[in-house]
Amino acid sequence: MRAWWTEFAGLVLPVDCAGCGRPRTALCGGCGELLGSPDGAAVRRLRPDPAPGGLPVVHAAAVYADEVRAVVLAHKERGALGLARPLGTALAGAVLKVGAAGPLLLVPVPSARRTVAARGHDATRRIARCAAAELRRSGRRARVAAVLRHRRAVADQTRLSGPERLENLSGALVAAQGGRGLLAVAPVVLVDDLMTTGASLAAAARAVEAAGGRIAGAAVVAGPLETELWPGTHRCS
Repeated sequence: MRAWWTEFAGLVLPVDCAGCGRPRTALCGGCGELLGSPDGAAVRRLRPDPAPGGLPVVHAAAVYADEVRAVVLAHKERGALGLARPLGTALAGAVLKVGAAGPLLLVPVPSARRTVAARGHDATRRIARCAAAELRRSGRRARVAAVLRHRRAVADQTRLSGPERLENLSGALVAAQGGRGLLAVAPVVLVDDLMTTGASLAAAARAVEAAGGRIAGAAVVAGPLETELWPGTHRCS
């Protein structure tokens, strides 16, 4: 009900840009450009330091700061569902930079059930579906397979350090029994709205590989600034 009402209200009530607050537009052109384009022109590789074991190569469409942070949070936490399409378009650009050939299987990193229930929608899955649709419009065969599940309860990651996040998610994700066949069909690109320490993506990668899937890489809408990931360096490699 919450998700339906939020989406309906966004259609009939005046809204401001989720990124910069510009009136009467859900997302202005400037903030849309900050998210990135479907061709992935501004996509960059991310690798946290230290990187968790099993983390695949991660590509991010945008920097998680200022307007981009506001847009991601508006969609995820405040139910601005109309933002799923531009976020998905940005994610599609990052997926393309993974470089996998042929059909693609986008596997979203799952949120805890209680988190999805509290928000009223599954933010990552919604963005993944929009990304797959954008990829198909560009001629790439892509589908979403939301096959990962939490096998046990996990703590809220927000205030946890990198090592604490790894411990929190250790063995927590598993591929649903009915989804194991899907993972063998095409190369898997793990997708999420955000990467910070990489713990969630590493846990998801282990779960996919344990179920027989082949990881081609990972793609996210946004990640931290380079200097937050590579202390003392100035270029991504």
